[in-house]
Amino acid sequence: MEADGHLWLSKSWTTREQRPSERGDEYHFVDRATFERAIDEDAFLEWAEFHGHLYGTPKVDAPEGCDVLLEIEVQGAEQVLARTPRAVVFLILPPSMERLEERLRTRGDDDLHVADRLESAPAELEKGHELASYVVVNDEVERATGEILSILGELRRHRREPSSKD
Repeated sequence: MEADGHLWLSKSWTTREQRPSERGDEYHFVDRATFERAIDEDAFLEWAEFHGHLYGTPKVDAPEGCDVLLEIEVQGAEQVLARTPRAVVFLILPPSMERLEERLRTRGDDDLHVADRLESAPAELEKGHELASYVVVNDEVERATGEILSILGELRRHRREPSSKD
């Protein structure tokens, strides 16, 4: 986000507890009843239950001239594409399952959650590959960020200057 002033990050809602490693501004942390009321009010662009917790992206207006960035899982990406077929989906991959496990543990996830995530990962990755417009391996943050920014720059250029084939 800091490297691209034309991106606007939508803050998701979740019913899970804040992790010790989180500052508290990563999500709107709400109870299940509040989340379910928002579902009933059609307040979400997408929402899903993931490993026993609800996650959702609220419908909001981004600032003029900004591209909206959603940090969502594959169920959410599928819903967004159903509503907005021209949406661009990036699948961000860990360099290996071992690194995924290490990252989950480093952020403070308990053993059961880590095991659940590792068990569901193959199906999520398969679905992610089906949905993704672009796949980026997050092996080094700076390199992966540069790749994403390069792709965004090219997409914006095409949006400004569509070819005669578009």
